[in-house]
Amino acid sequence: MTVAGVRRVAGRIRWYVRELTGESTYDRYVAHARTHDPGTPVMTRRAFERSRMDAREADPREGFRCC
Repeated sequence: MTVAGVRRVAGRIRWYVRELTGESTYDRYVAHARTHDPGTPVMTRRAFERSRMDAREADPREGFRCC
């Protein structure tokens, strides 16, 4: 396998892991916020994650988690 092939495979694995863990959610949020309302300040990653967790905990459907 060539170096380019290894990089391509590593990039796909990285993409998959970021999607699986939800790490790419903030990146999508920033892109969406800057596209749809460029004048509004974007939340920091910390504020975004806190907001996400608060929304999860407020959702009654989330009370049935096993962990």
